[in-house]
Amino acid sequence: MIIRASADIRSNYNAVIEECRQSGEPIYLTKNGQGDAVVMDIDSFERREQLLKARQMILEAYINGLSGAKNYSTGEVRATMDQIIRGE
Repeated sequence: MIIRASADIRSNYNAVIEECRQSGEPIYLTKNGQGDAVVMDIDSFERREQLLKARQMILEAYINGLSGAKNYSTGEVRATMDQIIRGE
C-alpha cells in the first residue's frame, strides 16, 4: 500500500502520477494523518473496473445456477449465435 500526504499531489503531481503508472497500484492520500482520498492512473482504474464487472457476472451466473436457472452449454450458445448471425 502506497501512502502519501495530500500535499504531495499539489506539489509533486507529476511524480505522484508517475508512481501510480509504475506501480499500477492506487496511492492513498492523507490529510492531517487521516485517510482522505485515493489516486489511480486511468489504465489501472479501467482494468480494475473490468475485473469487478467480470466478478459480478461470475457471481450472478453462480447464483442463477444455484437457483435452478437454465444453463447453456458452449455448443448451444455457439449454435444460437450462428443462427443470429445468419439471420435465422
